[in-house]
Amino acid sequence: MQSEAAVRHLASAFAYDEDDTGSRAGEPTLLGAGDVVGQALVRELQARLDQAGVVVEEARLTHLAYAPEIAQVMLRRQQAEAIIAARQKIVHGAVSMVEMALAELSAKKVVELDDERKAAMVQNLMTVLCAESDVQPVINAGTLYTG
Repeated sequence: MQSEAAVRHLASAFAYDEDDTGSRAGEPTLLGAGDVVGQALVRELQARLDQAGVVVEEARLTHLAYAPEIAQVMLRRQQAEAIIAARQKIVHGAVSMVEMALAELSAKKVVELDDERKAAMVQNLMTVLCAESDVQPVINAGTLYTG
């Protein structure tokens, strides 16, 4: 009972991993700081078992997992974080490609673009580069300008 109580107390003292809301940057976590957590567990157990004359030489956590009711929520959170990271990378790459396209068009004097046409081109390129599915081209047979 004392060992289980010590583990429960330890689990509440450390965040599970660095992504947990209770974790602050640089603080040890259950998942990332095995040595620190192990030493804390030895101290916690020793304090509880001293009265019985038990000497704790070593203790460590060998398996960490969320409770089943929490695991599904945490999986969705991890998936959402992965999607956000991927989207950030896609947008960063798309912006770089749009900048490069505009610079090369200007440098090679392929076409002169005013601000409105540049904006339309940026919109079209970003749509194509960031789309999750194939993009269907739309051909403008008229002009951007009215009148």
